[in-house]
Amino acid sequence: MTAAARRGQTEREYDAYVANCPSRMLLDRMSDKWVASILVALGDTTMRYSELSRAVAGVSQKMLTQTLRTLERDGLVTRGVTVSVPVRVDYSLTPLGLSLRQLMRGVKDWAETHMDEVFEARDLYDHRMAEQ
Repeated sequence: MTAAARRGQTEREYDAYVANCPSRMLLDRMSDKWVASILVALGDTTMRYSELSRAVAGVSQKMLTQTLRTLERDGLVTRGVTVSVPVRVDYSLTPLGLSLRQLMRGVKDWAETHMDEVFEARDLYDHRMAEQ
């Protein structure tokens, strides 16, 4: 089997519409509200845990830790430890994480740009429902 045929077969094996497909599980993880915020906040820089915590308003210490571990496991974030007193831990995006960040940043920008239109649509919907 040629390399192109193997790639084609692999691509067909992942179908996010199938309930137990790994790609669906990954999409579920990427739709977590903290994932997008962390990826966009990290950008193309390195941040310490406390910097990330301040940048992502509202995230609890537990959720930030869990999300960073998950992102590290998925190969999207690297965790660098510098031995010092106290120990310094830095987080940055991997090349894979940077590629996903571009998409997440686009979604974030879209949401910020179109929020007024969404509010308007909600008001119209609520008004129609109230009249029924």
